[in-house]
Amino acid sequence: MTFVLPFGLVYLLFTIWPVIQGAYVSFHKWNLMGDQGSVGMANYVKLWNDKFFWQALGHTAWFSLITVPVLMVVAVSLALLADRKTVFRRFLRSSYYLPSVLSVSVASFIASYMAAPYLGFVNNLLHDLGILRAGQEIQWLMDKNLVWVLLSLTTIWWTIGFSMLLYLAALQEIPDEIMEAADIDGASKFKQLFQITLPLLSRTHYLVILLQVIACFKVFGQIQLITNGGPGTATKSLVMYIYEAGFKKNNLGYASAMSFALFLILLILSLIQVRLQSRSDSE
Repeated sequence: MTFVLPFGLVYLLFTIWPVIQGAYVSFHKWNLMGDQGSVGMANYVKLWNDKFFWQALGHTAWFSLITVPVLMVVAVSLALLADRKTVFRRFLRSSYYLPSVLSVSVASFIASYMAAPYLGFVNNLLHDLGILRAGQEIQWLMDKNLVWVLLSLTTIWWTIGFSMLLYLAALQEIPDEIMEAADIDGASKFKQLFQITLPLLSRTHYLVILLQVIACFKVFGQIQLITNGGPGTATKSLVMYIYEAGFKKNNLGYASAMSFALFLILLILSLIQVRLQSRSDSE
């Protein structure tokens, strides 16, 4: 108990108390000058009828839907490559994780520069391959569909390292005897992968999904820096809308209400996933 007490005090002060304070603020009209009076459930009623809130939530959900599955597939693939017993194993592990040490500003700048028309690496590569004609340029940041592809690929490239490490650790926990028995039984590498390896990684799948869904619903930095929510409001995420309501429109009470709505959404998604994982483990 004595050893846990310092952490408990810090956690209470910097995590639990801000949550309680945020809940209090969400029931008040609150701006940068402080409390302007209680409004009851008015902020939550406003949220329910705010089409821009639902639009931002839809954008965030769409970003999660296109990012999480691709990230999982890539992370598993990289972990399988990094787990192979080759002389390049340490190099592969380091290179796969390296983008994760970059700050969001650096990762966003690299993505914006590579996707820029005329001077960007991607368009120049497509010209060199003959996919784009001379004078033809893809406007990655101006197309409402392509910009999501750019944001998703940037996020996957930047954050893939942590998920790869989780899968790599799980792969190393699989006993060699299982694979040796499969080889003796004549199972092909394809069958070993899909009938043994991937099913044994099920708990890691659930963990990665949970962590990445939460991360995607909290996305802010790369969208703010790459597109600023554009073109128009096509990529404005929920956290961006909360930020604008709180610090640009000086309505911290409403921003707190939206933050708690996001918290409840993530809580429900997490509980559903935990329930599915428990049911899967019991089968």
